[in-house]
Amino acid sequence: MKNFCLRVVSHAAFERTIIGLILLNGVILGMETSAEMMANYDYWLLLANNIILAVFVVEAVMKIIAVAPRLNLYFGSGWNLFDFSVVVLSLLPETGEYAMIARLARLLRVMRLISTIPELRLIVATLVRSLPGMMHVIMLMGVIFYIYAIAGFHLFNEHNPELWGSLGISLLTLFRVVTLEDWTDVMYNAMEMNPLSWMYFVSFVIMGTFVVINLFIAVVLNNLDEAKQERLAEMRKPMTKDELAKELRATQEALQRLQNSLERMPS
Repeated sequence: MKNFCLRVVSHAAFERTIIGLILLNGVILGMETSAEMMANYDYWLLLANNIILAVFVVEAVMKIIAVAPRLNLYFGSGWNLFDFSVVVLSLLPETGEYAMIARLARLLRVMRLISTIPELRLIVATLVRSLPGMMHVIMLMGVIFYIYAIAGFHLFNEHNPELWGSLGISLLTLFRVVTLEDWTDVMYNAMEMNPLSWMYFVSFVIMGTFVVINLFIAVVLNNLDEAKQERLAEMRKPMTKDELAKELRATQEALQRLQNSLERMPS
């Protein structure tokens, strides 16, 4: 039983099937937002959702059986824990006090696409690794915002209290400016009071948008390179007995397919 489960969950077709079901689940969730679709196909959408959930439950059980009794090989992975938690939460009834949690768990099933595709896992791992470095960039950005918000309050409060009437409102205005959403309207309004006000806004855009965003990108790229190096180091590690057996089975299957192809060829 263990070997059978290991062969199934290790097969590329099984992985592609799970990815396809995750994508299908996402399409179903989108269809359920349409009142017309729910009115006409409510039964079929519910049936498809239950079938997909059943497959996910079977997948989790088979993966656990495949590594038994060394369950740490399954639960020791953060991605496996995420998948297992999503499946467990999806089993909650969609009625009563847990209805909202059950609906949110159905949305999390789409997030399983990240745990299934190695490239997406690498990107998410990079973002998580980047958080400590990003905190320093956020602190720098906070200092810049604070200084410019106080300066903007004193410079433009009397002319336009709607945008600069308090420290909080000034911070919101600067957030609008840093997103480059109609920031020129704010600048031209301030220039009606003082033509040199453009210096304030241009300097803030350069500091807050170009410099800080480039710092964010630099932190992410640096951690992405480190994550790739760690992944390469893990790939160079000696193979375990289970991994070696998996590779041997894959090689045997490839050889068998090649032999079958040669036998079907005309002599």
